[in-house]
Amino acid sequence: MDWKKHWERWKHCGWLGEDLQKQLENIQNDEQTLEDCFYKYMDFGTGGMRGELGPGTNRMNTFTIRRAAEGLARYIEEHGNNAKTRGVVIAFDSRHRSREFALETALTLGAHHIQTYIFRDLRPTPELSYAVRHLNTFAGVMITASHNPPEYNGFKLYGSDGGQFPPEPAKEIMKKVNEVEDELAIKTANENDMQASRLLQVIGEDMDTAYNDELQTISIHPELIQEKGDRVSIVFTPLHGTANIPVTRVLETSGFTNVHVVKEQALPDPEFSTVKSPNPEDKAAFELAIEEGVERDADVLIATDPDADRVGLAVKGKDNHYQLLSGNQTGALMLEYLLSQRSKKGTLSKNGVMLKTIVTSEIGRAIAENYGVTTIDTLTGFKFIGEKMKQFEKENTYDFQFGYEESYGYLIGDFVRDKDAVQASLLAAEMTLWYKEQGKTLYDGLIDIYEKYGFYLEDLDSLTLKGKIGEEKIEGLLKDFRQHPPLSIGSKDITVIEDYQTSERWYVREDRKESIHLPTSNVLKYKREDGAWFCIRPSGTEPKVKFYFGVNKANLEQAEETLLQLKMDIMTQVHQYV
Repeated sequence: MDWKKHWERWKHCGWLGEDLQKQLENIQNDEQTLEDCFYKYMDFGTGGMRGELGPGTNRMNTFTIRRAAEGLARYIEEHGNNAKTRGVVIAFDSRHRSREFALETALTLGAHHIQTYIFRDLRPTPELSYAVRHLNTFAGVMITASHNPPEYNGFKLYGSDGGQFPPEPAKEIMKKVNEVEDELAIKTANENDMQASRLLQVIGEDMDTAYNDELQTISIHPELIQEKGDRVSIVFTPLHGTANIPVTRVLETSGFTNVHVVKEQALPDPEFSTVKSPNPEDKAAFELAIEEGVERDADVLIATDPDADRVGLAVKGKDNHYQLLSGNQTGALMLEYLLSQRSKKGTLSKNGVMLKTIVTSEIGRAIAENYGVTTIDTLTGFKFIGEKMKQFEKENTYDFQFGYEESYGYLIGDFVRDKDAVQASLLAAEMTLWYKEQGKTLYDGLIDIYEKYGFYLEDLDSLTLKGKIGEEKIEGLLKDFRQHPPLSIGSKDITVIEDYQTSERWYVREDRKESIHLPTSNVLKYKREDGAWFCIRPSGTEPKVKFYFGVNKANLEQAEETLLQLKMDIMTQVHQYV
């Protein structure tokens, strides 16, 4: 794109609005920033788009939102009147301009006479997924940037099954979005006219009640919770996001009455003012929860991200200090609990399947195998887990038991088709009670799992490389690893190299290749002869390249030492390149 041409187009537009016009004027002498704002249209990927707020074609604003919604509208029109009548349900989180962007989406769809439902107030992503299924809409839109910093927002797309659109239909929508030539000239409907004709309908508390009723069904031992739920002390923080009401509601209605919300983080706040990052993966996000936990002698600390699809746990560890569990550790605890208890109750399906991503810990496979449950890997991103759920449902092949990814996303009940922190919060509370009845903490339960299956440890590192130059560096790094693949790390040989872009798995020692039957993705994974592995993957939502590491050893000390050395060896090589 000729960024100056598009800057001039915006500069002389007379209807940007006072806020965008002022922001544009403030950067008019900063050529580097102007180029970054206008050098391309914001990437619209398979899950939608996410980026920084501001003026320009490469920023989140009224006009890039309209462009995305216009592409979706044209896609829906191609599917006929039934698709238009079923329509779209829209939800939004607590971020800057989320409510406005949700309405702009609705009005753009309204210009195409597409039925639209919009939540009255902010709601979590999993409830949006549930609402798509409950209302039988053709699609759903969630305005959120998940756990990104305050200056970000996003437009997230869902299909009629409540899952994010899989790659093929997503590409069709992307094509429609990219066909929109002038984002400044997109027509929108009048809000009052849409409401008067019932083309725009507001969703209230009935949906909340229906969703909460479904949440009750995931408990394995509801009678235990009703009888002894008050014995578990829970500290919960929504980190200024959407989860406060749905999480506290489901805990209370299930029987957990000893719940304490971190008051400084209870209310929605688009600045996330008490944390550096509203991300439950970040230990610093738990600081206030830990203070409250010490005061209350809490058994478990629960934190959710702004749109409530991710959840993090902190539990009493060694010396009674709170220890943040990794996403893989929480997933292992949930999976072992669900499968062991279903097995004891005789409710575990003989055709059960557990779904995880290729960068998620291999301990999940070991746990599932122990209970006769099949494990199937997907690419990174919960949309691929949702896609598999839809496939199994259609083919009547596997019964879904659990799905998770290392980035703190879990799904227990299939009435939602994306990761659900509300479900996960309820299960975390139930697990805590179950272990407490045995005189154990969740940390004790984790050690039991390690001793049973092996000490699987994982870690994650990343490099943030912003802008056009950053994109080029990330692409160059992946290209370098492809052209010059490491054949050993430390003293151990690489035995398997998986390239998900070429869909090839190379067994190095035999010099034999086979196909990988997954959608293509710019991801590389390397497996070492001792079972250790690492993976390189550009983020789909942030200007980052991520590095995943995993090991499995007989004891904790060996695992920690091997993991540290693996990470050092790889990151030393990476930093030599960038």
